[in-house]
Amino acid sequence: MSDNHDKSAVDKRKQAEEIVLRLKKAGHEAYFVGGCVRDFVMGVIPDDFDIVTSALPDQVTALFNRTVAIGAKFGVIAVIVEGQPYEVATFRSDDVYIDGRRPSQVHFTCAKEDVFRRDFTVNGLLMDPVTGEITDYVDGLTDIREKIIRTIGDPDQRFQEDHLRMLRAIRFTANMNFNLDAFTQEAISKNVSQIKTISAERLQDELTKLISRGGAQRGLELMAQTGMLREILPEVAAMQGVEQPPRFHPEGDVWQHTLMMMEMLSKEKISRGNPVLAWGTLLHDVGKPVSRSEDENGVHFYGHVQLGVKIADEIMHRLKFSRAQREAVLNLIGQHMNFMNVQKMRPSRLKRFLRMTDFNLHLQLHRLDCLASHGMLDNYDLCRNQLETLTVGELHPPRLLNGDDLIALGFNPGKMIGEIIRVLEDEQMEGRISSRDEAKIFVEKKWQK
Repeated sequence: MSDNHDKSAVDKRKQAEEIVLRLKKAGHEAYFVGGCVRDFVMGVIPDDFDIVTSALPDQVTALFNRTVAIGAKFGVIAVIVEGQPYEVATFRSDDVYIDGRRPSQVHFTCAKEDVFRRDFTVNGLLMDPVTGEITDYVDGLTDIREKIIRTIGDPDQRFQEDHLRMLRAIRFTANMNFNLDAFTQEAISKNVSQIKTISAERLQDELTKLISRGGAQRGLELMAQTGMLREILPEVAAMQGVEQPPRFHPEGDVWQHTLMMMEMLSKEKISRGNPVLAWGTLLHDVGKPVSRSEDENGVHFYGHVQLGVKIADEIMHRLKFSRAQREAVLNLIGQHMNFMNVQKMRPSRLKRFLRMTDFNLHLQLHRLDCLASHGMLDNYDLCRNQLETLTVGELHPPRLLNGDDLIALGFNPGKMIGEIIRVLEDEQMEGRISSRDEAKIFVEKKWQK
């Protein structure tokens, strides 16, 4: 973790503590709550700080200079300190949930009742940031110590209140390397079909956290065991049992291969947090189940890359990814088999390949793909070697002739000029021309004006 991150976390905690102190000085109860307390207990530096208080929303607003009513109906006010928002929520209990996400009505109440409406025991701890004292009404400290994710109270009721909690239970279990309580898991399996009522944006956010924050293999296995994978990502569930040629994939079927890659990525602390790489890894072979064929020569997956790009595009549209993220992931999938050709590529084509946008992500995906199958890294090593030895000028040679130069030579504006410039760059990267004069001679020999 960087020093900048540590300083930012310290600053956030100080600002959050100041909010609690001001509330307490005004005669209100106030505590840190939820994930930040859990992180403190586990020795992890929190990224976010949530605060609960006996103060009513209008009392919170009156105490601070900058506030935003992000959920005043539910007692939630954002207090803004130096541009950083901190959620301050009034103690509440909830009436019946009618939409699988929000209560129909809330009642402002006491700290204990507020805790009992929350999702999981590990997130149900209160902490006085001044004294460090932790209040635990739900045995959350025991569950943290024993590494268990369980709901507060009846899991069926908790999941009926907010269906997304089913996926969050799996995500916490995976990311924290905990075990999922048996009754909680049983309730997920029982209610799993309701996960499809959750908005695409919320599903996307939880899934991305699940596969990019560590423990992805465990999370995906739990999704498969509970039926959630089939509900949310049926195209990924279809990888199970799709056998591959043992010569190239001694590890097993497409599902096992993908799980191995996800687990390897989870252990790489620097690159695992990249959502594009995580989704590219999960979906790189999503075209295999629909392209598998078998004949006397063995098992084949003809066209699985093109089909994979199409299927992944449909998944990412369905989950409402941004265009930029979608295109980046699709490019990873579309290019991942081209590494097998790098030793045969002409210098110009190899250089174009190496200078692709996000090539570092392409290279990491290829390495994971190899390590989770045949284990041969010769093409990976070649690319790394080329990147280390080629200069910027060799990868991106300065243009010898531009459009104006070609027009001055007598060519008409249009597509041909773009084609000439591209071929000239190929000739440069092949080492066959290196000056303006050589470029002019080459052009006048090859093209008619």
